[in-house]
Amino acid sequence: MQRRSLIARTTTALALAALACSTFSVQAQGPEWKKIRIGVEGAYPPFSEVGADGKLKGFEIDLALAYCAEMKAECTLVQQDFDGLIPALQARKVDAIIASVSITDERKKVIAFSKPYYNTPARFVAKNGVKFDLSPAGLKGKKIGVQSATIHEAYAAAIFKQSDIVRYQSQDQVFLDLKSGRIDLTLADMPAADFGFLKKPEGKGFAFVGPNFDDVKYFGVGSGVGMRKADEKTLGKKFNDAIAAVQANGTFKKINDKYFDYDISIKQK
Repeated sequence: MQRRSLIARTTTALALAALACSTFSVQAQGPEWKKIRIGVEGAYPPFSEVGADGKLKGFEIDLALAYCAEMKAECTLVQQDFDGLIPALQARKVDAIIASVSITDERKKVIAFSKPYYNTPARFVAKNGVKFDLSPAGLKGKKIGVQSATIHEAYAAAIFKQSDIVRYQSQDQVFLDLKSGRIDLTLADMPAADFGFLKKPEGKGFAFVGPNFDDVKYFGVGSGVGMRKADEKTLGKKFNDAIAAVQANGTFKKINDKYFDYDISIKQK
C-alpha cells in the first residue's frame, strides 16, 4: 500500500513537473511570436471580404500578410463580425486585430494599439440629388444607417441625437438598406463607401454629401493593429517595426495602389 502511494505521488510529481516545463516553454516562446492569430472582419470591402472562391481578400488582408512576412511569423486569419473582434481578443481567441480599428481614447482604455498605418475621413452617403441639411437639427427624424461598434455609430449617436440611428452588423447591410430606401443616408469611412459601394453597380444613383468628418475625439488618429495590453511591448514592437518596414520598402504603396487611386497611408517616423 505504501509502495502504491509512493508510485502515485512520484507519478503526480512528474506530471506536474512536465506541465510546469510545458507552461514555461509556452511562456518563453510568447515574446518571439512565431505564430500569430489575427482577427479580421471579411465583410468590409475593399479592406477585407470573402471572394467568390471563399477566400479572404482585400487591402488589409494583403497588408496583414505583408506584416507577417516581415515578422517571419506564421499567421492565421480568423474571421469574426466586427463587433465581436475585441471580445475575441480579450477571450484569447485571437492575438491581434487588423480590421480598420480606429485608435481612439475610448478603445485605448480596453486594448493596446500599434502605431497607425492608415487614416481616412468619414462621409455621409445618400441618394444623388437629395439635399440634406447635415446639422443635428437638419437631420431630425432622418434615418441614419451605421455599422454597430464603429466610430461612425459613436459619432452619429453623440451628435445626431434627434435622428433615428439604425444599427447594422456589417456595412454591406447598411448599403443594402440605403439602396432599398429603408434609411435616408449612412455615415461611413470614405474609401469603404467609395470603393465598396459608390464605384460598384449597386451604388449607381448615390453620392457623397457634405464635408469630411475627422474629429479626433470620435474618429481617432488612424487605424492600428489592436492587441491585448499585456502584449504591447512584445507583439506591439514587432508590428510597429513591420509597419515601418512595409512602408519604407514600398510594399504598402504597392498594396495601396492595388485597391485605391489615392494614398491612405500615414507617414511613419
